[in-house]
Amino acid sequence: MKVRKAVIPAAGLGTRFLPATKAQPKVMLPVIDVPAIQLVVEEAARAGIDDVLIITGRGQRAIEDHFDRNLELERFLEDKQKFDELKRIRQISDMAEVHYIRQKEALGLGHAVSVAQAHVGDEPFVVMLGDDLIHPSEPLLGEMLRAHDTFGRSVIAAMEVSKQEISMYGCIEPESFEEDLVRILSIIEKPSPEEAPSNLAVIGRYVLTPEIFDALRRTTPGRGGEIQLTDAINLLAQEQAVYAYRFEGRRFDVGNPLDYVKATVELGAERDDLGPEFRAWLAQYVQREKLI
Repeated sequence: MKVRKAVIPAAGLGTRFLPATKAQPKVMLPVIDVPAIQLVVEEAARAGIDDVLIITGRGQRAIEDHFDRNLELERFLEDKQKFDELKRIRQISDMAEVHYIRQKEALGLGHAVSVAQAHVGDEPFVVMLGDDLIHPSEPLLGEMLRAHDTFGRSVIAAMEVSKQEISMYGCIEPESFEEDLVRILSIIEKPSPEEAPSNLAVIGRYVLTPEIFDALRRTTPGRGGEIQLTDAINLLAQEQAVYAYRFEGRRFDVGNPLDYVKATVELGAERDDLGPEFRAWLAQYVQREKLI
């Protein structure tokens, strides 16, 4: 069955970005001039996903307003003959059909995914974390969808991290399968380096079969008293094949201030309108400050 729907959990409080996130959702923080969550929706659209459900929380109407039409702004841009800006604004609401549902309690990523069941129904679907950015040149989601089409099972994105970093991720116990795929024998949520069965970490892209909802119902609260999606995937992996796609490309966890700066610098340096002048300034700055 073709995967048509994506779920983007976006209800987090973004405490690492306070005070900027005191009055706005962290996924609305701009990477240069585009909110992070828009970059995620654009990635879904490039992979052929045309139905997006965003899981929101209290005080996050800014997300809905962003993906809605703003007729007053459109008229203003048209009157001022700012047609490039008008085209960009209209594209935001046209790239996918965007829906919303409220996660009433912050009970974890697994709980956020579970509230999507009524919208998803009995279909496979994609989960994309709203603050986990994949570089636009990387076809990660498309490759994961092709693997799902071939094997008909859940496919989780994973990448190798250092031994010190593994405690920040779900950690996979892998079994060799194909060149870019491993079968998941188990997943441990945020293990200590000594407990970790590998250095293969789960990152924020998932293609999930609908059986995940039954696994979520059977998942008890784990670390932090929250329902962890990795714990539910671990249950599912004991009952049917679940695969991990090894990703070696460019990724930015923009919920982390350092990665947010890296994303801004790298994507800014690549822009046709900003890149040449920005790269020249950056080279001068590095030389002046003797940073290398």
